[in-house]
Amino acid sequence: MPPTPARANVAAGLKRHLSQKQSSPHDIEKGSTTSHSYVASSNNSQEDGNNHHAENGNATAEDFIENELLVGRSGPQKERTSVSSNASSGSALPQRLKIGFYFSLWYALNVAYNIANKKVLNVLPAPLTVASIQLGIGAIYVRTLWLLHIRPSPRLAQSGISIVRRVGICHTAGQLLTVTALGAGTVSFTHIVKASDPCFQKVDEAALYATLIPVVGGVAYACLKDRYFSLVALLAALGSNIAFALRAVYSKAGMDEKYVGDDVTPANLYGSVTCFSFLLSLVPAVILEGASFPGLWHDATEEKDANGISSMALIIRIVISGLTHYTNNEVMFLALSNVHPVTLAVGNTLKRVFIIIASVVVFNSPLDFRTAIGSAIGIGGVF
Repeated sequence: MPPTPARANVAAGLKRHLSQKQSSPHDIEKGSTTSHSYVASSNNSQEDGNNHHAENGNATAEDFIENELLVGRSGPQKERTSVSSNASSGSALPQRLKIGFYFSLWYALNVAYNIANKKVLNVLPAPLTVASIQLGIGAIYVRTLWLLHIRPSPRLAQSGISIVRRVGICHTAGQLLTVTALGAGTVSFTHIVKASDPCFQKVDEAALYATLIPVVGGVAYACLKDRYFSLVALLAALGSNIAFALRAVYSKAGMDEKYVGDDVTPANLYGSVTCFSFLLSLVPAVILEGASFPGLWHDATEEKDANGISSMALIIRIVISGLTHYTNNEVMFLALSNVHPVTLAVGNTLKRVFIIIASVVVFNSPLDFRTAIGSAIGIGGVF
């Protein structure tokens, strides 16, 4: 380890002191005077102290002091580094278990959201309004936690406000486009397109893209049973991939910032983003669907056929979809704070396999051989 200026000054002073003991009384007196001058000037010039030592120092003292003060410290430091390394290794297992818990909870909540969301869109084909309402439910939920002091409310600095705005724009676009895709096409077709999510992430090595082939290909192959093509669903799903990729990058950058405000945890960061996104989403929802929404609601709740449900039942479905949308994304933010955005994107692709399996069970659609093989390839590709 190279000596610091302060350590070099101490060493030079000790060398002088040893040399004074071997000098005549006249030299000692002279050396004492010079020693005071050295102390006064040592903070300004390390080089002057070294030159004085070269004139009055003793070779044996120099070797001893250099070994003990300038070199000897490196041994204990290496030992401390080794202990720190072992401690870090010991904490790896709890960290992995925490990440695994976040991903498992994220998958479960996301499956619940997709099922609830599709049930709403099947009877109420107003994707922009539904998406905005879901954001609003999330905003009410997190604001309640802050007002009741169940969770400390964040106080954003100017840098934090900028991050919330950037992430919020991407989150709003991704949410509106995803719900639009699910409303325009089938669930399986939408997830074919969204399975390409990792390809929209920035990676440092081109070879890493090759490792994504079995993941993306397996999920796409599992969804090939649905041959209904929708240009709106295709473009909306691709657009949501881009928006969510940017959201992950901006969110991770915000989490890595030294200071964005007080109590700005990953969960509170997403809560702030949701409040901003809700206000932003009202604009396209009102402009594009504001006039038609009352009629769509009437048709969904007044028809007596198999698709018609009561107003209360529809409200409950929307509330459930809003709560599961918020909570699954909040857990996703917690997972993102512990992994790289590319890792999150790969996990997001694997999640779509579970959505397909859940939809088979809930909507009573048969699981054919192609879907089973594709799901297995997708899961195997991640691991």
